[in-house]
Amino acid sequence: MSYQASVALQGAVYQCLRSDAALGVLVGDAIFDALPVDAPAGVYVSLGPEDARGFADSTGATTRHDFVVSVLAGSDDSAGFRAVKQAAVAVSTALEGAELVTDAGRLAGLWFLRARAKRVENGAGRRVDLTFRALMDLA
Repeated sequence: MSYQASVALQGAVYQCLRSDAALGVLVGDAIFDALPVDAPAGVYVSLGPEDARGFADSTGATTRHDFVVSVLAGSDDSAGFRAVKQAAVAVSTALEGAELVTDAGRLAGLWFLRARAKRVENGAGRRVDLTFRALMDLA
């Protein structure tokens, strides 16, 4: 029961999204491991918060990671929710079908849990927060 797989999981998710061709068509290389200080123009993706909980059973130690991937567009993007939701679909498709390989632990499963679309920046910007669950076996 440890947090040791968190960095490896985050790196694998980041690389998966950076290498996904369909997502690349929609956001280019605007995929960030952290929110940039100055938001880029257009639609972009950022890895977000994570909650991790460890548990053990007869098969060994496992950590459950619930993490957020956000798709955002600032007030300079006139496409509204459509472009943000299209990129969110691409994120979800990329991660749900991925066989992520990490250097710490083994990915036992990865699932989409929920999404929340909302207006930000006094209603001018758009944001979709996608929450995923990953189970990492640490044995």
